[in-house]
Amino acid sequence: MSKRQIRLGAFVPGTSQHVAGWRHPQARPQDSHNLKYFIELAKTAERGLFDAYFLADVPVTVDPDTTPDLGLNGTFSAGLEPVSLFSALAAVTEHIGFIATASTTYEAPYNLARKFASLDHLSEGRAAWNVVTTSGSVVSKNYGINDALLPKERYERADEFIEVAQKLWDSWEDDAFEYNKQTGQFFTGDKLHPPRFKGKHLAVHGALNIARPPQGYPVIVQAGQSEDGRELAGKYAEVIFTAQQNLADAQAFYRDVKNRLVKYGRHADDLKIMPGVSIFVAKTEQEAQEKYDFLNSLIHPEVGLSLLSALAGGINLAKFDLDAPFPKIEDADINFSSRQQMMIDIARKHNFSIRQLYQYIASARGHWTLIGTPEQVVDQLQEWFENDAADGFNVLPPTTPAGLNDFVDLIVPELQRRGLFRTAYEGKTLRENLGLKRPENQYVLEKRHTFQAS
Repeated sequence: MSKRQIRLGAFVPGTSQHVAGWRHPQARPQDSHNLKYFIELAKTAERGLFDAYFLADVPVTVDPDTTPDLGLNGTFSAGLEPVSLFSALAAVTEHIGFIATASTTYEAPYNLARKFASLDHLSEGRAAWNVVTTSGSVVSKNYGINDALLPKERYERADEFIEVAQKLWDSWEDDAFEYNKQTGQFFTGDKLHPPRFKGKHLAVHGALNIARPPQGYPVIVQAGQSEDGRELAGKYAEVIFTAQQNLADAQAFYRDVKNRLVKYGRHADDLKIMPGVSIFVAKTEQEAQEKYDFLNSLIHPEVGLSLLSALAGGINLAKFDLDAPFPKIEDADINFSSRQQMMIDIARKHNFSIRQLYQYIASARGHWTLIGTPEQVVDQLQEWFENDAADGFNVLPPTTPAGLNDFVDLIVPELQRRGLFRTAYEGKTLRENLGLKRPENQYVLEKRHTFQAS
């Protein structure tokens, strides 16, 4: 049996992860819509043997009605649509997978299933779908909907959505297409399976107009930390990205989600849990700290406050002194979200002022941040990996491209030296490299069970 190894995702947007990362002297925000730039990033990640390149996405941009100064924030949502971008990157890479974000609330199952099946074919089995339910009235209004769905409805729809997407990907059996020029048989009729699906929220009649994806299904990725999000992950997710700040919390989350797989007939190895981590690394600890301090010095106060408001459920902190102790949050402002509570807990634990809090979370928006030498950083990654807190990590380089280069050139060799990370890709598909099984076609399984019962 091969030794368990760390899995790595590279979460690398064009304008950097740190809210002020785009202001770094080496950053190239002007290239954030440039294919050649993303090719450079993808090839760097592939040189570092990352499992996958991950991109978040939300169908909304900065809102003039709610943003005090439109021009300050370089991290607002304005960028290339992930599946389109990854289709281009697939042509110039060989091994790295591509995790594209798409919403179950604002997309249609047929279009989404076709889009991801296409990416899986074009990449020869390297596609993954990051399932998001997308909250917020600003987004809903972009689709002509005044009132956004409540969380319960969003997750009910997401459950149906994934179910019908998998039925669509199974529309054709793997060997349905014969292409027999002698007999004229293009495909075998009884190997076509239209979903004929009708649920509470969704209905899809006919089969997908594309062959079954090379991986069976694109890898299903999810990032929810709420109760509904964890349950959805237990049922469907094969990779989950999570935000944890310490070993104990990470272990609790790891146990909780892994234990949920059992009720759905799944094994713990069917899901890879990969907490997000932002890393400032250098050959000396002092140099790494200087990198961190320099980026934080570039944060405009209004951007820092805007970031806190977004992560803390819309709480208005602008009325408080930025350098006074973090204020008591009034009951009326509490929405009981996991991310809001995390912000409050961080502030209380470290006795942060508002400015110190937004500086602390600026690099990774509540994800784990590590500062130090390669040895110091890997010590901490190894502790989580070897103590049931993580199967791998979703790496959020604070600056682009410098932060990604630092990880590949300094962290990867140390991981390899300790035998924690691959020295070559194990397979051709993303599933093979992640150690995930290829799902059987559900209709073939039904046939087999029917035959065995008879």
